[in-house]
Amino acid sequence: MATSGMRTELPPELEAVRNAARRALGPVTPATDNTKADKDFLFKAKRTDAGRKLPEQHLVRFVLVDLLGFKDLGKFEKVAWSVPVDLNGCAFLIEHRKFGVGVFAHDPATEEADAEKIVNHIHKAVKAARPFFDWLAGKAVEESSVNVNNNSTALFDRFEYFLESHRNKAKEADDRKGERVVKKGGTEEHGWQSITYPATRLRAEARWLGLAAIEAFFSWTEHVLIHIGILSGGVRTAGDVAILAEADWAAKYKSALDLADPASKDFYDRLLVVRKELRNFLAHGSFGKQGEAFSFHSSAGAVPVLLPDPIGSRKFSFGQHLSFDVAGPIRTIEEFIGHLWSGPRAPAEIYIQRYQLPLILTMVADGSYTKAMTSPEEMEQFANYLAGRFDRAADMDW
Repeated sequence: MATSGMRTELPPELEAVRNAARRALGPVTPATDNTKADKDFLFKAKRTDAGRKLPEQHLVRFVLVDLLGFKDLGKFEKVAWSVPVDLNGCAFLIEHRKFGVGVFAHDPATEEADAEKIVNHIHKAVKAARPFFDWLAGKAVEESSVNVNNNSTALFDRFEYFLESHRNKAKEADDRKGERVVKKGGTEEHGWQSITYPATRLRAEARWLGLAAIEAFFSWTEHVLIHIGILSGGVRTAGDVAILAEADWAAKYKSALDLADPASKDFYDRLLVVRKELRNFLAHGSFGKQGEAFSFHSSAGAVPVLLPDPIGSRKFSFGQHLSFDVAGPIRTIEEFIGHLWSGPRAPAEIYIQRYQLPLILTMVADGSYTKAMTSPEEMEQFANYLAGRFDRAADMDW
């Protein structure tokens, strides 16, 4: 069972990390022709309990195969990778199977203690290899050999949940308009009563839910606009994604929609107003950035005070309290969602929302997304093919 692998070429400063990981493995070595193994061991090895305590499968593979050059025997049915190792002359397998990574032995009943030793040494090697993992990840990001996670559907579901809750609460308020609830107490001589109007409280709750829906909408767009930019080809590298993720909402919007289009520009202007007057106000503890929480003492009583546009003078001026009327902003948001998934962006909805696939930056570079974005039909075919590949990989159906 002689095996050997190809180690990753490292910068000189990481050779010490490789040596430290090798020392941490102790007696765990690559299997050789002298390693004792039963006939058909590769196909009959059984999972040990100790192997369930291994680190995450990718860390195990990185340290054994990429860093130390242990041989990976490749894919088998329901097996993603398989590394034979030797402990004191006896063969074991470190494999990533459909139900998880593990240590596999001839007879787990008698070799459990040895399997536990292997697991402990791998944990030590993984700890020693941390600088290598950082270097490996940084190299992948630099080369844009990465996927960008797609959480768009979950974020949009949150928006829809709050929006539906807002509407249900508003309808309940309308249905109970004019209703009075009278409570009485005390004694016959010193009695009391209170009158409440449920619709008043229900309207307040409906407004809160509407504001939550607006917050959820902007959270979703902060995410989905970057994904549309990737599919459209304007966001091409991991560096582009990182910069855009740190940028403001306006930059994300421009990465996905062309402001030369009058409708896109109109929605951009309207949504910026929503964001400024409602979302930013709430996000800053209802003080806002423009002095909205101030009332000016005067002979006429308390007068609202607002700062003017921050681009201009910083002096205070008289203003009106914000109304928090959510109906108009919600109409704008719903109209925008229809616009977002129309025209050249219609194929993006199929990939992002319907198939919920991650964004693969190498597919920007090789032109796969450009071709798929030419029509909804092209995207449907492409996304269905890609989803099938992901499913087969998850099931390890090679």
